[in-house]
Amino acid sequence: MVQARPSMQELIGRRRRAGFVGRSDERAAFRENLDLPPEDERHRFLFHVHGNAGVGKTFLVRELEQIARERGALTAYVDEGVGSIPEAMAAISREFLRQGREFKRLDKALGMYRERRHEAEVVMAGLEPDPDGPSAVTATAVRAGLAGLSMLPGAGPFVGAVDPAQLAQYADRLRRGLSARFGNQDDVQLVLSPERELTPRLLDELAAVAAAAPWIVLFFDTYERTGPFVDGWLHELMTTDRHGALPANVVVVTAGRRLFDTARWGGFADFMTDLPLGPFTEAEARGLLADRGVRDESVVAEVLRLTAGLPVLVSTLAEARPTDPGDVGDPSADAVERFLKWERDPVRRGLALACALPRRLDADVFRAVAECGEEELDALYGWVRELPFVDGRGEAVRYHDVVRAPMLRLQRARSPRRWGELQRRLTEVFGQWRHEIEGARDTEELWTDEEWRELRLAESYHRLCTGDRQALPVLLREFVHACASGDATAQRWARALVDAGQDADLGTVARWGSDLTQALDDGGVAAALGRLLHRAALDEPERALAHALRGNSLRRTGAYDEALAAYGKAIELDRGLARAYRGRALAHGELGDYGAALADIEQAVALAPDYPWSHAVRGEYHRMLRHHDEAIQHLDEAIRLDPTSDFAWASRGATRLARGELDRALEDLDHALELNPDYAWALARRARVWRARSEPGRQLADLDRALALQPDWSWGRCERGDALRVAGRDEEALADYDRALALDPEYASAYASRGASLSNLGRHTQALADLDHALRLRPEYPWAERQRENVLSALSSQAMHREGQEPGP
Repeated sequence: MVQARPSMQELIGRRRRAGFVGRSDERAAFRENLDLPPEDERHRFLFHVHGNAGVGKTFLVRELEQIARERGALTAYVDEGVGSIPEAMAAISREFLRQGREFKRLDKALGMYRERRHEAEVVMAGLEPDPDGPSAVTATAVRAGLAGLSMLPGAGPFVGAVDPAQLAQYADRLRRGLSARFGNQDDVQLVLSPERELTPRLLDELAAVAAAAPWIVLFFDTYERTGPFVDGWLHELMTTDRHGALPANVVVVTAGRRLFDTARWGGFADFMTDLPLGPFTEAEARGLLADRGVRDESVVAEVLRLTAGLPVLVSTLAEARPTDPGDVGDPSADAVERFLKWERDPVRRGLALACALPRRLDADVFRAVAECGEEELDALYGWVRELPFVDGRGEAVRYHDVVRAPMLRLQRARSPRRWGELQRRLTEVFGQWRHEIEGARDTEELWTDEEWRELRLAESYHRLCTGDRQALPVLLREFVHACASGDATAQRWARALVDAGQDADLGTVARWGSDLTQALDDGGVAAALGRLLHRAALDEPERALAHALRGNSLRRTGAYDEALAAYGKAIELDRGLARAYRGRALAHGELGDYGAALADIEQAVALAPDYPWSHAVRGEYHRMLRHHDEAIQHLDEAIRLDPTSDFAWASRGATRLARGELDRALEDLDHALELNPDYAWALARRARVWRARSEPGRQLADLDRALALQPDWSWGRCERGDALRVAGRDEEALADYDRALALDPEYASAYASRGASLSNLGRHTQALADLDHALRLRPEYPWAERQRENVLSALSSQAMHREGQEPGP
């Protein structure tokens, strides 16, 4: 026999499949599921593919369909071409017929339904007008009911628009009219509730073919369109026996833009597999381009930039096989058309585009970009929030990046003047809101206010997008201040540069953003500020601040020499910069040079006398130098300026403990812990108060809490070791000393204390080694010397005892 030649469609399908790139995990999950029998608990009966327009949902669904057919499955594919449950069943029947399986009884019932529905429409058209009858919307809902939405008040797209009482009245009139027309209640029910009458027949047909095929796979694509009438029906079909039994070897695959309805399907998560699709990874996009012969790196980079990895756009550009970056056309218009495929109202389409401009959208920002009447604002904002590519359901939402980028490019290319006008409007709006909350606060204080920072960042981003030449220098100066709030805030400012550079096609801005982002990733704030100081044209105050903040970052990583050098440069540029003196004081203090630290912090206090932290640190350094009266004086002032400073209260408590004022020390430390219950240092200091008051139980309780909060604290470990040793629990004490020395091998006190515990346990040779080591680290250590003398005495006694000698007087 001569083998039949494949059809054109089959040949095209083969070629497309041969070039299928990516989605290997999704295909593998589906393929592996078909290897599991329905009885296996790992088997899934439902797969839901979801993602934004253009991510390749339909392409993947068609690939899954081919995988299923390769496994011998019978398949049916349904998309937005159907508008009701009966039409979906008809599509399923046609698909099975193409595979040689005829659903005769279902087709006959569907034919009867279509005849009776046509007659029902005649009846509806002939109903006499009723002045108190239904509205046009209610009548439309009933007609929709005939198309398979069922006659449920508020069903589907009519939620909130249908008067249930009117609907019931109109439906009753229609029912009476249909009964008179047909004379058969089965025919009436077939028209009014087609899914209830037709679904059992579909199930009978599926059961008949299920025995002859390993799998039956039903695909429902474009679920954002078909889901409103199919979803409830599928849920009933799969999870209840209302319509009859569904064969166990049926697998359902749905694909749409949104997540599945968790309110309806949430209880069945164990039987479903969620397949979220995003843009191609760079490797996947490069693979597709290479498969199409596009390998030139400059061309590939341009395709990646313009498509953001959106599969449909990568594929579209790859098909043209460009050989030069100039040959790569901008696919933004095609992308936007896909995103807004279902929206034909030009006003709404324009609004959807305009709302892409802000990086975050809330009701206030929406009002700034929307050009519509006040009475329409709420409804239109609700519509925008529900767009499938809008992420987040809180007060503020944002467009998905893959959707937003081509929308911005399209607007900028079509109407540069309109683009600039909207960006300036947003700049002014965010600037106005920023001014409203500034008040009389100084710059340093404002940068600690998160709301102010968000408004400033949005204002700066939109100013960059206007093309204002002064916007970049301003934002680079702002970046210096952003670094004071930590790496996360600095990252956000760098990200704004990247975004503005890409969104407004500003190469210099994008490069600055990329460079600063890379520097932050490589070496944090210190590296980014170093790059900024090297390349940017900052004025002296900003350069001084940048050096001081860089010093802070270096100090936190333990790079004290570099930090001190950075602080020195800051002070050379601006001798009135209190922040630089504060930072250098802390660096000296962490190096143990409290004299130098005290000199710097006193200069910081002189420059900014109302800054509470400086008074608290000044008091702490006096405490470390055992200047207890001065310490109390400065800590009192710190607490007066900021009664919520847990550090100042704890430091004053430690100072009072050193002066022997146990009750007042306990009051201060208790207050510090009321302000901050997780303050480990205050707990350890209070433990010393309990020790001085001979309350070992409370002492150990506070040390246990402190170490639970800060387990890798060598000083805290040594403190608890000492408490355990004094309590006669030397074996437990050794564990804490060992941990302290593992954390800090140069910790003289831990060696000395461990030596004392080892001696208590009779391990004098080991004890002597530890005490010798402690004295090598700290030659002037009277307590360790006394412990060593005791150990030597014990060793001498042991030696004499072994030789049978009695110790002398």
